[in-house]
Amino acid sequence: MKYAKLLNLLMVVLALSLGVVGCKKKPVGPTPIPGMTGNIRGTNDTSGPIPGTALAPDQNPNIRPVSDGPIPLGGRNLGDYIPNPERFAANTVYFDFDRATIKPSETGKIEEVAKYLQANPTHAVQIEGHCDERGTEQYNLSLGERRSLSVREYLVTAGIQPDRIFTISYGESRPADPGHNEAAWAKNRRGVFVLLTPK
Repeated sequence: MKYAKLLNLLMVVLALSLGVVGCKKKPVGPTPIPGMTGNIRGTNDTSGPIPGTALAPDQNPNIRPVSDGPIPLGGRNLGDYIPNPERFAANTVYFDFDRATIKPSETGKIEEVAKYLQANPTHAVQIEGHCDERGTEQYNLSLGERRSLSVREYLVTAGIQPDRIFTISYGESRPADPGHNEAAWAKNRRGVFVLLTPK
């Protein structure tokens, strides 16, 4: 009798835990950058930002909510550019496991991009943050975002106007190497530059 009650209780607990843990959660978009009122789509769509909720007044008191239409980023919109992922393919920034800190060996790649952007003031860049397959989908989206934002911060520090730099996180969804070992994972922990030239 005791075993039957214990077994029933165990089955109820198991069913409840599967119901709670087994539900897929909706991915959360990237953290808003102060001065922006929207976010960028987490897909291959480069048509531009989508309307979002304005930042809280304590984050930026000069921002007013945007009504309809695309949200310009400092007067610039992703839809105003033609993406070119090949131009900076050699400048991919690689990260250590579970880190968003730029390694000293990677700074030269970012500096090359900064020099190009300084010489071409009408061009912009999108930074894609990527992760390896370890960790949850949500965690990897967040880590990819932190990686793209750390590269963005480096470019801004190098003198590139913030409104010329777009960021997006793809988390683990776009691996450079589909393998399941350290060599593949090292290639997937990256920040990728996509050159944006005016239409």
